[in-house]
Amino acid sequence: MDGLQPLIDFVTKHPRLLVITGAGCSTAAGIPDYRDENGAWKQREPMRYQSFTGSAQARQRYWARSMLGWRTMAHAQPTAAHHALVQLERAGRIVQLVTQNVDGLHQAAGSQAVVDLHGRLDTVCCLGCGTRSPRRDLQEKLMARNPGWLALDARSLADGDADLDGLDFAAFDVPACPHCGGLFKPDVVFFGESVPRNRVAAVREALAQADAVLVAGSSLMVYSGYRFVEEAVAAGKPVVAVNRGRTRADPVLALKVEHEVGMALEGLAREVTAFDVAPTDLG
Repeated sequence: MDGLQPLIDFVTKHPRLLVITGAGCSTAAGIPDYRDENGAWKQREPMRYQSFTGSAQARQRYWARSMLGWRTMAHAQPTAAHHALVQLERAGRIVQLVTQNVDGLHQAAGSQAVVDLHGRLDTVCCLGCGTRSPRRDLQEKLMARNPGWLALDARSLADGDADLDGLDFAAFDVPACPHCGGLFKPDVVFFGESVPRNRVAAVREALAQADAVLVAGSSLMVYSGYRFVEEAVAAGKPVVAVNRGRTRADPVLALKVEHEVGMALEGLAREVTAFDVAPTDLG
């Protein structure tokens, strides 16, 4: 519990939290993150919407890398951070959990009140007819059409990507939508896209009900998440961050805890829920 008492005191004082999570919650599951402790990119900038929709070669490159990278995502299991947040939610401490991750691990752990700010990788959508379908179905088609790629030894990267730089993707066969012949896209928000308005509205509604904001495992370098910290501060609501390394919000934080996020959240959940009594336990 060394160094966690200020975090415990903060949450005890502010029991209704809006929680914003990032890649740091999932690194223990084997899913790499995008940034180092200084907030700098560890790899090239992710795919942009304009590149994906405007270039067949860009789409071939994306789906080839994704076909191999998906194996890491598909087998990932919730971490200590995910399970601790479930515990806090069940204790009534979380108004809303907002994740910038696209791996679905919060729901896999049991969290209920989740806004997937940037969407989910386990679903694909057709840009032509709007049909959504499970990613696993597309994965089977990709593997069947491109069996020679499956033996490649590719290092896993963030968000289901894999390192295949230097290869020629011209022969990679990407299936079209069987309903309209349109382009498949992962059901996530690419760089260059806007977060759907209904998700933003849901977060703002939850923020209005919250006492404070807890940021867990995120540098907040992407504005889509950082804006809610700005709005919280403008509304006079304090923000605490549990994150190793620099965050975009450092100048406005009421408290920063530079611990490994899983350990910190486990300790927090254990302490602040120790005396919570479930309704079924009442005599």
